[in-house]
Amino acid sequence: MNKKIQFQLSLMMFLEFFIWGGWFVTLGSFLGNNLQATGAETAMAYSTQSWGAIIAPFIIGLIADRFFNAERILGFLHLIGAFLMYQMSQSAEFSGFYPYVLGYMILYMPTLALVNSVSFNQMKDPAKQFPFVRVFGTIGWIIAGWVISFAFKWDSIENIQNGMLSNTFMMVSIASLVLGVFSFTLPKTPPKVSKGEKVSLADIIGLDALKLLKDRNFLMFFLSSVLICIPLAFYYQNISPFLTEKQVENSTAWASLGQVSEVLFMLLLPFFFKKYGFKKTILFGMLAWGIRYLLFAFGNAGDLFFMFVIGIALHGICYDFFFVSGQIYTDSKAGEKIKSAAQGLITLATYGVGMLIGFWVAGKIVDSHLLAAGEHDWKQIWIFPAIFAFGVMILFTIFFKNEKVEYKA
Repeated sequence: MNKKIQFQLSLMMFLEFFIWGGWFVTLGSFLGNNLQATGAETAMAYSTQSWGAIIAPFIIGLIADRFFNAERILGFLHLIGAFLMYQMSQSAEFSGFYPYVLGYMILYMPTLALVNSVSFNQMKDPAKQFPFVRVFGTIGWIIAGWVISFAFKWDSIENIQNGMLSNTFMMVSIASLVLGVFSFTLPKTPPKVSKGEKVSLADIIGLDALKLLKDRNFLMFFLSSVLICIPLAFYYQNISPFLTEKQVENSTAWASLGQVSEVLFMLLLPFFFKKYGFKKTILFGMLAWGIRYLLFAFGNAGDLFFMFVIGIALHGICYDFFFVSGQIYTDSKAGEKIKSAAQGLITLATYGVGMLIGFWVAGKIVDSHLLAAGEHDWKQIWIFPAIFAFGVMILFTIFFKNEKVEYKA
C-alpha cells in the first residue's frame, strides 16, 4: 500500500468518525434543551443507531456486495446524509426531527462496514496495516469534540441554553458533503459477489453462525454481550445531558477523553490478554462498567470532579477489554468458513438488539427520575446500570468456564 492510498484511507476514516462524534455525543443535550424532548423521546433518537445496525447488513448484502463499488455507495450515502443533517439542524420540534435522524442512521450505519471494505481491499497485510488507518477514525471523533468545545464553545452552558448546539448538525452536514465527494476519488472496491450468484438471508445476517450457540461458553458470552449493552446505552445517551446539568464546561471535550483512553488501552490489551486470558480480561471490562457508573453517581462538579474524569477515562477498559476481546474470542471460535457471519451476528446482537433494549430502558429510567425543577436525580439514574453491570459480571463468572483463547494481533 503506497503512501497516497494510505493517506486517502486515513482521511476517509478521520472524516467518517468526525461525522459520528460531531453530533452523537451532544445529541442528548440538544434534544433536551432545543426540542424539550423527554427521556423516552431521547431514547427513540438514540435507538436509530440500533435500527441502522439491524438494517445495515441488508443494504450491504443486497446492494453494495452485489451491484456497486463500495466507494461509490459510500459517497452516495454520505451525500444524502449531508442533506438529512441539514434538515436536522432546522428542526424545531421532536416530531419533525425524528424522521430525519432515523433516515440518517439507516444510511450511516452501513458506511461503517463500507469504509472497512474499502480499506481491506487495498491492504496486503490488514492485521498490521489496518490499525494505523483505523486510529485516524478515533482521532476524528476526538477532534470533533475539541472543535465543539474549544473552537466554537457550542457546548458551553450559556450557548446550550441559547440553542447553539444545532450548529453541530451544520458542521457534520458540511463534513458529510466533503466525505461524499471525496469518496468518489477513493481506490476502486468492486462488488464481492457476482451478479448471478445467489445470496441467502442466512448469508446476509449471519445465521450460519447460530450453530456456535450450541457451545455453552459462546452462548454465555453471546448473552452477556447483549446484556452489557444496556449499561453501554446509558453512557452514550446520557453523558452529555449529565455533564451539562452538572454545569461542566467543555463537556464534549471531556467526553472525548473516553476515546483517548480507548487508544491507550488498545495498546495494553495484547499484554493483558496474554497474561490473564480471555475470561479475566472480559471480567475487568465488565467491572469497569460498574465502577464508572458509581463514580458518576457519587461524584460532583466541585471537589469530586476527578470522579467524573476517571469515569470517562475508564471507557478504554470498558470498550476494549469487553468488545475487542469479544471480537477476538468470536474469531477464534468461528473458524474460517463462518468467521464473517459470526462477527456479523455479534454486531447485530449488540449494536442492534442489545443497544435497542438499552436505549429504551435508559429512557424509562431517566424519565422516572425527573425532578420538579426540570433536572434529574442522576445518582439514582447511574446506580441502575452500575448494579446491572455487576449482575452481568457475576453471571459470566459463574457460567463461563475458563478457556484458552489465542490472541492474534
